[in-house]
This record gives sequence, C-alpha cells and structure tokens, in this order.
Amino acid sequence: MAKVVITGGNKGIGLEITKLFLQAGDDIIVVARDLKDFELKNNNKISAISFDLQNIEAIPDLIKEIGEIDILINNAGSATGLAPENYDTVHRTYIENLNLAAPIALITGFLPGLIRNGRGRVVNTASQAGVFGHYDIWYGATKAGLINATKTFASLYGSKGLVINSVSPGPVKIDRILNSPNKERYERIISRTILKRYALPEEVAKVVYWLAKESPEYLNGENYLINNNVTSLDA
Repeated sequence: MAKVVITGGNKGIGLEITKLFLQAGDDIIVVARDLKDFELKNNNKISAISFDLQNIEAIPDLIKEIGEIDILINNAGSATGLAPENYDTVHRTYIENLNLAAPIALITGFLPGLIRNGRGRVVNTASQAGVFGHYDIWYGATKAGLINATKTFASLYGSKGLVINSVSPGPVKIDRILNSPNKERYERIISRTILKRYALPEEVAKVVYWLAKESPEYLNGENYLINNNVTSLDA
C-alpha cells in the first residue's frame, strides 16, 4: 500500500487516476483548488485538501501537512487559449506557476522522503504541446519545461532511488477540451490520429498508474507521448 499525492485528482484525467489508486487500496491525498464537485471527497481512503497551487510560497507548508509520501502525481495544469500577443503578466504568471513552478516545488519538497524510502516515484502530466509547440505559447513552453524538469530530476536523483517520468497526451475527451472555443484545432489534430478519436481520460490514467506502480525502474527520465501517432501540431 502506497501513500499517494495527486494534484488535480478531482476531475478529468486526475479523477480517473484517483480511481485506479483507490481500487488498489492505496492511501490517497487529492490536492485541488475547488473540491465542491469532487465525487470521491467523502471516501475514507481519500484525504481531499483544498489548495491553490499558484500559491508557490505556501507549498512547503502543504508538504509539511502531508508528510512523507511514496508517489507524487503532478496532474494539475491549465491553458489560457490566448494568442502570444494577447498574453499579459497576470496570465503568464498564472500558467508558469500552475504548470511548472508548482510541480517543481512539490517534487523538491517531497524529494527527501522519496529518496529516503528508496522507491519514490513521480509522474508528471505534460502535453504533446511541450514536444511540438502550441498556439498557446506559454502553455506549450511550461509543458516543455515540465518535460525538461522530469529529465533533470531523473539525472540528479535516479541513482538514489527516484523514478520520475512524464506523459504527454494529445487531446483528451474531457469537458475542458470538448467545450473549448478552440475545438476546431483539436478536431484537426484528431483527424490525424490512427483511430480518429480523442484519448479517453481512463486511457491516460492507466499509463500514469503503470508508471507510478508497475513499470521497471530502468524507465526513468522518459516522456511518453499518448497521442495515437500524431507527429506534429498545426496552428
């Protein structure tokens, strides 16, 4: 039985990840800003903590509250959908903090315990936007940074027992994407997949769970595209 922290584990891909760890009997801490509609918040195997991950300076206190863990899933993230020329400091800071600064702060804060138990694992939810680029330039840039951070932590601490990987999904069948004003762009990407469909959130969750619990430790510092063979993005 593992002690697992899942950011954004209350909806979408994160909820499916939470369900898989719940089925395995693990102790789960879900960290999310808004838990009002979290369907599993009253489950006795889940501790739900309301926390705004943009508050980077408060993350050490959050880590102290949670204590040592075995697995960290950095799943929370967001995009603005803004064109580069429409970004301002407020939107850029929001994306940078949520998508990149917070995951790095969480990994760094939990790292001593993850190394001490000799079997600590981290999975970061990045995006194919971090590999191919994205019209939302700061979204793509922060996801690229998260992939880079994954590789850096593996290089620095893999020999000490940390196994850390990232996944980079293409468009996933979740409300945020299905209801997006930019849905036409997603549909163009979908048209280039082998199966001509969105990834299902449970499909992404299965990969995340496998990397967190079952994959060989030799798979370390890797980024796994989950996009059904799309090899580039268009605008």
